[in-house]
Parts: sequence; structure tokens; C-alpha cells
Amino acid sequence: MKTKTNDVILQTVTNVVAFIIILFSLRLFFAGHYTPGGGFIGGLMTSAAIVLLLLAYDIKTVATILPVDYKIVTAIGLLLAVATSAGALLFDVPFLTHAYDYFHLPLLGKTSLHTAVLFDTGVYLVVIGVTMTIIQTIGVSE
Repeated sequence: MKTKTNDVILQTVTNVVAFIIILFSLRLFFAGHYTPGGGFIGGLMTSAAIVLLLLAYDIKTVATILPVDYKIVTAIGLLLAVATSAGALLFDVPFLTHAYDYFHLPLLGKTSLHTAVLFDTGVYLVVIGVTMTIIQTIGVSE
């Protein structure tokens, strides 16, 4: 007989901490060109926040909150990364050449945006998609 645990404290703390982790992962994502960070580490941190939600709640509850097919997220990320890297060829410049400018973004302030951010977005989506597909596959088989 499986007893139901009382996870009110874990769920309450998770709601706050997961939000903070996702915000920090976005900060790391945009800071990746001049400081440590970028699409890979930002994607891993976002995945960690979702895994924390999976630990606090069950997989059905998280699927209700985030109705996302992570295999499609992976495919979109791969398509974006490949299209961005090959996009330089359309402008007759060397492969993976990028341009940049400075923009003022809400919550982030003055931020330099590079065309490489599109490539990082693809990496970000691939990392989240692959990580969550693996975690959910392991979780479902148990």
C-alpha cells in the first residue's frame, strides 16, 4: 500500500524557486556572449527548474501546467540552429558570421543582441527538449 505524502512545503518552495531558476537561466542565456553562460547552460538550468517541478508534483500535474511535447521543442531548436548557421550563406559571408547591436530589454536593461543569439536559442531549445525527453522517459517507465 502506497501512502500519500504531505508535500505542501516542498510544493510551496518549488513554486518560488523554480521561478527564480528560470529567471536566472534567462539572465545566463543573454549574458553568454561576454561572460559564462549561453544557450547550453541556460537550457540546463531551465530543465533543472522543470525537473524540480516534477519532483514536487507528479508528471501529470506538470504536463497540465506545461503542455509541451519536448520532442517537438528539440526539432524546432535543431531547425533554428541549422537555419541560423546557414543564414550567413544567404548574405554571401563566411559560415557562422554574425552581426550585433545594443537594445534595451525589459527586466534585462541594455543588452547586446547578436545574430548568434538565434543560434543560442536553438541550442537552448535542444537542451531543454532532449533533457526533458530523457527525464520523462525514465519517469514513465517506473
